[in-house]
Amino acid sequence: MAQYIQRETYLQQLIDRTDNGEVKIVTGPRRSGKSWLLNRIFKDHLLSKGIPEENIIIVSFDMDDEEENGDLTDRQALKSYLYSRITSENTPYYIILDEVQEVEGFEKIVNGLNAKDNVDVYITGSNSHFLSSDIKTIFRGRGDEVRVYPFSFKEFCTNRTEPVSELWKEYYTYGGMPGLLKQRKPEQKVAYLQRLWNKTYLDDVVERHHVKNREALSALADALCSSIGSLSNPNRVSNILQSLQKVKIDPDTVANYIEYLEEAYLFEGAKRFNIKGNKYYESIRKYYAADVGLRNAKLNFRQQEVTHIMENVIYNELRMRGFAVDVGLVESREMRNGKMEYIQYEVDFIASNGTDKYYIQSAFALDTEEKKQQELKSLLKIDDSFRKIVIVGNDIAEYTDDKGIRYIGLFQFLLQ
Repeated sequence: MAQYIQRETYLQQLIDRTDNGEVKIVTGPRRSGKSWLLNRIFKDHLLSKGIPEENIIIVSFDMDDEEENGDLTDRQALKSYLYSRITSENTPYYIILDEVQEVEGFEKIVNGLNAKDNVDVYITGSNSHFLSSDIKTIFRGRGDEVRVYPFSFKEFCTNRTEPVSELWKEYYTYGGMPGLLKQRKPEQKVAYLQRLWNKTYLDDVVERHHVKNREALSALADALCSSIGSLSNPNRVSNILQSLQKVKIDPDTVANYIEYLEEAYLFEGAKRFNIKGNKYYESIRKYYAADVGLRNAKLNFRQQEVTHIMENVIYNELRMRGFAVDVGLVESREMRNGKMEYIQYEVDFIASNGTDKYYIQSAFALDTEEKKQQELKSLLKIDDSFRKIVIVGNDIAEYTDDKGIRYIGLFQFLLQ
């Protein structure tokens, strides 16, 4: 039997939002654990609080459950079914609708249910166009989002006894998709991840957006996977596809395809921010994969650069912890080749959450003084008082230097 990993962070977010009068919208890529979180973990919590099982109404519209609930994808049939289950106005009911975007006009049913004082509604979805970007419109400002990611490294290590270095190698190779718990051998893990890409993600995007050129969409996903952590824009991606893969897609189509993949929660684009100029470069972003195992599988495990994978894992970890993440740029006027020039220095991440802000560098190794100074150069050019951190790939004793820069090992950062 597969191990049961209690996703405590997300469970607590659901508990904090219980009965708050808003629709709870649980979003994230398909197979990232949204259904398990609600249908098992959260349901167990409700049962432990004395909620009768018949008052917890769960309907799934996931592709794998089409036969069981296929007739309920009709809006009127779904409405009749749900209202027939609510037999009292004096006891609380908890309604969970899984992958509800498959029901045309679902928002009318959800809003109607949410208007009832004794009904608390939870929905999941794998497409942000319906369930994230338009939350305020669809749910009249009464939507409260909980974003779910595949397992973090800390969750991945739950109930595992192997040395952390071995677990890290497994994690940066195969990632944290929950379904991997059922796959024992490496070839099974590879087949599972590649099947997700071909039979779930690409099929879903092609069908939802009526994409006519599936091969071009797949090639674009390959290009994004190959260039994680690299500055990019649609023009550059279009040129790469044409020169390396002999696939011709114009920049406008590239921009649309990237948007589709982001809407499916397969990639996130981090905007570039000029720290001293206090402005964004809207057209330039770094793209990161929602899961490094999925990224590796899309490339047939050809490009295992641990430096880029480490950067992607740190980005995802920051997002899981609730931070908004940008990539930073610091401009400095310096003398070069006998004349003054503007030199640009990169800051890997600017992580902010309300009033908290951190400047973070991802450094696989600081094995020479030259490498250390190279990583520090951008941080030392920033003259505000927010905290500066260097996350180092090998395990180190955590410390802060005389310039106020904090150093922490990767495993310490991920497991704390």
